[in-house]
Amino acid sequence: MNTITTTHFNFPNQKTVYRGKVREVYTINEELLVMIATDRLSAFDVVLPKGIPYKGQILNQIATKFMELTQDIVPNWLIATPDPNVAVGHLCEPFKVEMVIRGYLSGHAAREYALGKRTICRVPMVDGLKENDKFPTPIITPTTKADNGSHDEDISREEILAKEIVSEADYLILEKYTRDLYQRGTEIAASRNLILVDTKYEFGKTKEGKIVLIDEIHTPDSSRYFYKEGYQERQDNNEEQKQLSKEFVRRWLIENGFQGQEGQQIPDMSEEYINSVSERYIELYENIMGEKFVKADVSNIKERIEKNVLAFLKS
Repeated sequence: MNTITTTHFNFPNQKTVYRGKVREVYTINEELLVMIATDRLSAFDVVLPKGIPYKGQILNQIATKFMELTQDIVPNWLIATPDPNVAVGHLCEPFKVEMVIRGYLSGHAAREYALGKRTICRVPMVDGLKENDKFPTPIITPTTKADNGSHDEDISREEILAKEIVSEADYLILEKYTRDLYQRGTEIAASRNLILVDTKYEFGKTKEGKIVLIDEIHTPDSSRYFYKEGYQERQDNNEEQKQLSKEFVRRWLIENGFQGQEGQQIPDMSEEYINSVSERYIELYENIMGEKFVKADVSNIKERIEKNVLAFLKS
């Protein structure tokens, strides 16, 4: 199965290329960003060696659809989607923090809680919770925006302001947008019999100084979902929740002795395992979007992307 794990395009008026963990971003004429969602898979801030068929298409289509569904409450960078793997938007200066919001004690927060910690990013977590319980109110736990190959680190609101990473006026807007987006995402998830457990948002500022949502939103790479049906019963019986996220990849890596720490080897990913991950991502797409996934033509992905982007830039 063909996948796209790296690109080397040279578009007209191209200025720079930024390669993130999963996306590759081409700057055009100091005005536009062409963001290509590759099939790379990252976990524990490490890019795994093999691509996952259709993953880039899935992430791009979920993110762009949710931008459409939230543009009435939070402005975003998106202009067009000329290809299943591509989003084109306004050039923005990204804020150097990721806004993580958690409605439930899961993932990283649950691991910290299990160590006896009752604060995360200086935000208190109430006593008496067990893993996957709902917080009384959602909590915002920002992280630094790490360079590729580095780890994102928890950072408090107080540290962000003290280090002047973000101004107080801008940070208040980021917090409001984060809560508004999470609320809308929670409502959409509920309509699809899902629970939006936690997620992260990234924001940037346009040349005109407007704060907008950038990158991805409510994808299985940036978010954790539970199946709503049976959630409370599973909690009451101390059972694992059925979830839709890439946590299943993290768990497979942990079981095979890898958590992104120095000296650890990434386990071999067999073709069978890679195909199972692809099938899982398609399942995530269909549940999150509430529609059947339509596979794009992958006979020559790079040629297809280049053709579609060039046609858009000439239009």
